[in-house]
Amino acid sequence: MYHNPVLLSECIDGLNINPEGIYVDVTFGGGGHSRAILEKLKGGHLYAFDQDADAAKNAFEDERFTFIPQNFRYMKNFVQLYANTKVDGILADLGVSSYQFDTPEKGFSTRFEGRLDMRMNQNDPVDASNVVNTYEVEALASVFSRYGELKNAMAIARDIEMARDVQPIETTTDLKNAVAAHLPKGSENKVLAQIFQALRIEVNKEMEVLEAFLTQCADVLKPGGRLVVMSYHSLEDRLVKNFMKSGKADGEVEKDFFGNQLTPYKLITHKPIVPSDEEVARNSRARSAKLRIAEKV
Repeated sequence: MYHNPVLLSECIDGLNINPEGIYVDVTFGGGGHSRAILEKLKGGHLYAFDQDADAAKNAFEDERFTFIPQNFRYMKNFVQLYANTKVDGILADLGVSSYQFDTPEKGFSTRFEGRLDMRMNQNDPVDASNVVNTYEVEALASVFSRYGELKNAMAIARDIEMARDVQPIETTTDLKNAVAAHLPKGSENKVLAQIFQALRIEVNKEMEVLEAFLTQCADVLKPGGRLVVMSYHSLEDRLVKNFMKSGKADGEVEKDFFGNQLTPYKLITHKPIVPSDEEVARNSRARSAKLRIAEKV
């Protein structure tokens, strides 16, 4: 079961859909957002990306729809190949779907016993088990510090190193046992979630992929086209905010000779849109969502 789309109406409103327009959903998943976009299209077309083979099973039979089974870091190339034109809107719902979290064998969730996998694309050669069993302790600590924002990253990495010296860490339970000393009473789930998040980001190169995608958006959008991005943790949100502000990862706005700001976007949201209490009560995955919208100038 794929998740209920988070902030669905806000995303669709943010795209400001032209029924004749061309749109891209780079995180198709269960197709919830895509379905809502298609409902607004008359003569337009929607291109949807997803690298997860399970998501491909949800693709629609509709002449207005094209499913592209690729990582969205390659968005620009494939949009040029298929659409051969600039587009009216791009939607990205980042992070992991409920379906992926709820499938034990994918290894994303701290709740289930499963193989320590975490790959969004099963064809990728490196999974979470490879990371925890083969990374040098300093590299492992760096992953936990950067992507999990864990202050005791080195201590966690050292305990993983000790555990893997006894036997390989192959399952989610093996990993939980290896880091058990660093799970404070009452905050076990929070710290485990940070550890799992860090490994997932590393396995799927999520920050590299997001930066590559955001770098392409200004070239793919036509003037007046909308970029709508929903993120679920501060690292993603900071990068999205910087690109919408300046068109660059560092957020530094360039100026011309006369001091005018040179940026590819006009901000539609100066602060992120967050879900209502009612939506969070209905769908716990919405809790950390932040939606930002910008328009190509």
